[in-house]
Amino acid sequence: MLPDIKSMCPFVEDSFSRFPSQSNMYGLCRAGEQELLAATLKGKVVCFRYQDLQKKIRPVAREIQFTYIPVDAEIVSIDAFNKSAPKRGLVVGITFIKDSGDKATPFLNIYCDYEPGSEFNLESIAQSCLNLELQFTPFQLYHTEVHCGDGASETVFLLSGHDQRIHLYKENASLHQFEEQPVERLFPELQELPSNVLWLNVLSIDQNRRLTAFGCQNGSVGLSLVNQKGPEILQNWRVQHDSPISTVLLFPSKQQHQSNDNSSQRETFNLLVTSSIEMAVVYRDVEQYGLSRQLCLAESDQCDAVLCALVVDLDFDGQHELLLGTYGQDLLCYKFHQPMGAFEDKLQLLWRRSFKSPLLSLIYLDLDGDELRELAVLTLKGLHILQHSLKTTADLVLHRLSTLVSRLPISSKDQPIKNQDSEEESISISNEQRTAAS
Repeated sequence: MLPDIKSMCPFVEDSFSRFPSQSNMYGLCRAGEQELLAATLKGKVVCFRYQDLQKKIRPVAREIQFTYIPVDAEIVSIDAFNKSAPKRGLVVGITFIKDSGDKATPFLNIYCDYEPGSEFNLESIAQSCLNLELQFTPFQLYHTEVHCGDGASETVFLLSGHDQRIHLYKENASLHQFEEQPVERLFPELQELPSNVLWLNVLSIDQNRRLTAFGCQNGSVGLSLVNQKGPEILQNWRVQHDSPISTVLLFPSKQQHQSNDNSSQRETFNLLVTSSIEMAVVYRDVEQYGLSRQLCLAESDQCDAVLCALVVDLDFDGQHELLLGTYGQDLLCYKFHQPMGAFEDKLQLLWRRSFKSPLLSLIYLDLDGDELRELAVLTLKGLHILQHSLKTTADLVLHRLSTLVSRLPISSKDQPIKNQDSEEESISISNEQRTAAS
């Protein structure tokens, strides 16, 4: 059994928005800097944000009427991104399945407003639709930035399907619309997949190279190191798990490096893998070791299937925490630590928090503009917004400031002032003593 460490969770719940129907693990995304879009299975899309109402910042959840989504449609996935500079505008993608009675037809709708002044207006964007009929059942809709041959960057959609392929959708600026293009032109590592991809993640590690990871329905996990100029595959790795993969997530970390009596830190890249039955694992320093160094997240298999994951710095110490959201209604938080005498880090369960329904998706962002990010937790029944405890955060700020002040050197300019203060204090005490004696 998991230990009862719920009291250590640093978050307090600020709001809960109940949805008219349930969502799924592909049903939550960011829409710009301070908004979220949540999709429900019955064709509804809810925009969540904080607004200044009656001189108070209050959470507001309202439905956005996206065109060309029938009332009987089931939304499968949603994603959004801001176009890469110098282009401007918010792009929203929604996949859904329309049940026509005799057959179910899948679609991808891409929403983007090219009218100056409306590029970021959700109400206008929702009315500007490119409707694409699909020949496959869609799964995850994902966006990532790619480096073009002329040195510029562009953000594209990648859509996985039940046809064991990844489909690429790229903007044709001259036609003001998105088009499907062969995925191998920009992502040669996403050809000849071993099974249907359930989760995809891409991480640029420098201007020239990227890591691409995918997790499949048959338990296969793929990882590739790619030179983006070309593009060209530099190395491929594969590993087989025993159950469908729910999440793959690449993230950097600092690792202590010993050489010739010198200790330094170097940046390494790791891969978090969660699945429906097995314990979640982290593959360490994948650029150097591939998928050979495995670190397990103890007890992560005791809360039913892990459906979502997030890697962020929650306690502001510069080190990542790993969050797992489970079908067993628990949010688990792990952190790297190095036991005394051990040569390698371990992952320790720090805390857990229970909810009233299964967890489907996690996003960490600043929703209310106070420079302190909130944790958005999508569950089967709605959207929870968790905020950092203000008392805990204030105590941490005061502690950090006190530590910084104690490390400040005492300058020579400060010394006479201190001496003068001491002399004045001595004179004051002497006067008080003389008055008492008389």
